[in-house]
Amino acid sequence: MPSWKQVLGVFVFCFGSLVAAVGYVYATAIIPTVNPSTQIQSDVFYWADGSQMASAGQVNRQNVGLSQVPLLVQWDFLAAENSTFYTDPGIDPQGIARAVLNMVKGGAVQSGSTITQQFVKNTYLNQSQSISRKLNEIVISVKIGSRMSKQQILQGYLNTCYFGRGASGVEAAAEAYYHVHASQLTVSQGAFLAAAVNEPSVLMNADSDPKAKALAEARWKYVLDRMVTDGKLSPAQRATYRTLPLPKPYVPASRMTGQTGYLVQTAENYVTSHSSITEQDLSHGGYQVYTTFDKKKVTQLAAAVTKTSSAHLDPKHHAADRNVQFGAASVDPATGAVVALYGGPGWDKGHFTDNADASGVPVGSTFKPIDLAAALQDGAVLSPGQGPQPITPASRFNGDDGIEIKDQKGNYVTDSTDPSGLLHQHNDTTHRWGYISLRTAMEQSVNTPYVQLGEDVGYANVENTAINVGLLRSSLQYNTAGFFIGTSTPSAIRMADAYATFAASGTHYDPYSVSKVVSNGETLPGFTKPNPVQALKSSTADTVTNVLQGVIKQGTGTNAQVLGRPAAGKTGTTDNYKSAWFIGYTPQLSTAVVLFKEDPKHPTLQSMTGVGGYTKVFGGVIPTQVWTDYMTAALAGQPTVNFPAAPNLGTGANEYGAPAPSPSTPPTPTATPSPTATTSTPVCHPARRCGPTTQPTPSGGLPGFPGGSPAPTASPTRKHGHK
Repeated sequence: MPSWKQVLGVFVFCFGSLVAAVGYVYATAIIPTVNPSTQIQSDVFYWADGSQMASAGQVNRQNVGLSQVPLLVQWDFLAAENSTFYTDPGIDPQGIARAVLNMVKGGAVQSGSTITQQFVKNTYLNQSQSISRKLNEIVISVKIGSRMSKQQILQGYLNTCYFGRGASGVEAAAEAYYHVHASQLTVSQGAFLAAAVNEPSVLMNADSDPKAKALAEARWKYVLDRMVTDGKLSPAQRATYRTLPLPKPYVPASRMTGQTGYLVQTAENYVTSHSSITEQDLSHGGYQVYTTFDKKKVTQLAAAVTKTSSAHLDPKHHAADRNVQFGAASVDPATGAVVALYGGPGWDKGHFTDNADASGVPVGSTFKPIDLAAALQDGAVLSPGQGPQPITPASRFNGDDGIEIKDQKGNYVTDSTDPSGLLHQHNDTTHRWGYISLRTAMEQSVNTPYVQLGEDVGYANVENTAINVGLLRSSLQYNTAGFFIGTSTPSAIRMADAYATFAASGTHYDPYSVSKVVSNGETLPGFTKPNPVQALKSSTADTVTNVLQGVIKQGTGTNAQVLGRPAAGKTGTTDNYKSAWFIGYTPQLSTAVVLFKEDPKHPTLQSMTGVGGYTKVFGGVIPTQVWTDYMTAALAGQPTVNFPAAPNLGTGANEYGAPAPSPSTPPTPTATPSPTATTSTPVCHPARRCGPTTQPTPSGGLPGFPGGSPAPTASPTRKHGHK
């Protein structure tokens, strides 16, 4: 038998060797670099009401500062995992001893882990269950505890834990389980999340699985009871929490289906164009983007497009209906907020261009209200050498087809494609209108008066007015007389915003789709709401609105009367029916709808002749139906609001050479000539339900680009107008 001295010597040697070994390991241990996967975050996009719209990224995580987690919720996690967190050295010797003893007995590798150890495992190490990895975790935890504050460690832990439901970190977990931010969690909800960390795959279904609910309730009670033991809740406070706060039903994070992809795309474009945040920054994640999109209105707009498309188009059996596309946008005139858009059938359908936020489709006659606004404000040079004369909706211009156009100097506008060398402006029909008022020309969408009016007002004045009401200079095509009747190609968002200026009596707000961006708990600059600008005199805007009300009452937009409340709007159709628009508004909402045809493989606008079985496709039919269906739903329950009364501007000056009106004939006809009607028989197929269809064929439904030249073939994928 060895003597006690020998035993003591061996013990001292072993203990000294162990201490030396531990010291050596501690001294030589290097804290690894942070695991990159733990830094990956998603960008989260929110609806206007604050609820989550989409999460974009590979990992559903949004890191938050510890200050964004309520103090009692922090203590939920400490009570559940590590009550001595603020006093221990980063490890729990007793827990480690229990884990080692279990391994010696042949049991599974246990954690025995403090929050510091779990943070180290999540952030620096792999997730393997081995003795070597466990020893490494212990050493690094001690080192980390001496280099980082407890607050930093707890923050890192809360941001790296996996909670189930695809949620990494407490912010994503709060949204996944309770549809709130981490800052809005209650102590009771926090206790559930603290319980979920241990068994996320089980407790994630506590709302639907009785076994999971029972387990969650037991663990939840344990956490709250420990809060009392730790002195963080009084017994009286604990007694108020009697019922497990069941999580909301599990809804997987949106994966950019339906309209979501376009909403996110529009918001991202807005973020990068209004701040120093780059596309690369967004790709790294960590941004919380609060949008202006109204979930209900977005759904209603998509439903209106689907309903109209189903009623008119049958691409499976009708070749002309293939590659027909819709785009639409809706803007609040009182703020400029983009509340809804329709960008296409969906990213999941392989359509990645946002038709609501892309320029490239000519707007046709929907540009005429801008001509009229410019004329009302700036007047028109009606005779060479004279100054601008006052213009009103009663001013009369020649509405006949094929007339020659003069510039302000009295010279005829030329056109190299015409045999005569001069521009002969055309309408959609050869109807002889004679000299008609600008009001009538707007209602019946007659081109020739507005081309001559535009020349008399001047390119610069019309261009400035267009920019003042919200159109981008880059989208304006003003090198020919066709500029005045819609060769320009603004986006649907920009056109809805321009008409919103009329709705707001001349007050303009830049369209915006993002109200706030948050990163690392800080609200970033650059996203304040646009300031109002008086773009037009109120008398000008209200007069334009009054004229556009006539378009719906007795003009090309009569189909919009279905809305059943005061509304103003304008139809638009372009050369060879390459696009069809309807843009209309009430005092509360302005909406633009565009229809066009484009093969995604060959991005050039195609004629829509035959689409829906119609020989002529006008903005007053398919786009107007989308508009009325959407606006009816979007405005349901809102009060009927009248537009401000338009001022009496009198008769105004007439085009040079216009005959004086007959004494028996008022300057502005009380009975507007009704549009001619074309009765066409749609091309029917066995799967189609159709028959003879009568649709308005206004004489000016077609802008008739100068000299019959084709409409611009710019693709709507070329530029984004909302920027």
